[in-house]
Amino acid sequence: MSFESHAQRPPFYDEGYGFDLFGLHPPAVERAVAAGAPFYDHYFRVDSRGVEQIPETGPAILVANHGGVLPLDAAMLCLDVLRQTRRLPRAIADHFVPRLPIVGTLFARIGVVSGARRNVERLLERGELVAIWPEGVTGPAKPFRSRYQIQQWRVGFAELAIRYRAPVIPAAVVGAEESWPMAKKLPGLRWFGVPYMPIPAFPVPLPTKLYIRYGQPIRFDRVAADDPAVVAEEAHRVRVAIEQLIDETREERRRDQ
Repeated sequence: MSFESHAQRPPFYDEGYGFDLFGLHPPAVERAVAAGAPFYDHYFRVDSRGVEQIPETGPAILVANHGGVLPLDAAMLCLDVLRQTRRLPRAIADHFVPRLPIVGTLFARIGVVSGARRNVERLLERGELVAIWPEGVTGPAKPFRSRYQIQQWRVGFAELAIRYRAPVIPAAVVGAEESWPMAKKLPGLRWFGVPYMPIPAFPVPLPTKLYIRYGQPIRFDRVAADDPAVVAEEAHRVRVAIEQLIDETREERRRDQ
């Protein structure tokens, strides 16, 4: 796949020297897709359904559950969208991610954007697909016994969805939390602003099959983006949709095993 063809990818907003405002570099995305293909196809054997629910054009917000010691679920979800659609998901990361040496720059090159409100607004104004994990770091931080139980649920995505008339596509990823669970976290080590230092249960992720499921887009008809009660209600509506997708996918996995 090449970003040179508008038939394959949406417009790239080149701010000069081949980078967009947030550091995206299309050749880096192509290399990441190629490098991730063996893991997607053979290691995690991703089983994906419902990606056609993602609109082909226009602002949209992809919202998913989050778990596992490191964001393997987020990586495979974005790779799934890149491989199966003409959209480039702009993953929204916590504020400490851009501070990480080397990793922060690499993530920026493949489309990751720091989670400042104005950054997300700019992407939606451009009509881009934004990927958000409202659990933030509380998802990967949960103990293994709490796997697939959604933790803290930030509601800012719902306010922006209402304001920019962007449909929200709920998504569930099942398998990542068994693949690389966290053994413990060291809260005292906060290098580069990370909230804790994760200690994985295994040195490398297990080759657990991953299931990705997309639900029907949720559209918000109300215009009360400034009403906290409305925003919280709509955000909860998305959470319930994702929890239902998780339950259905886990049941499907049990039948497959």
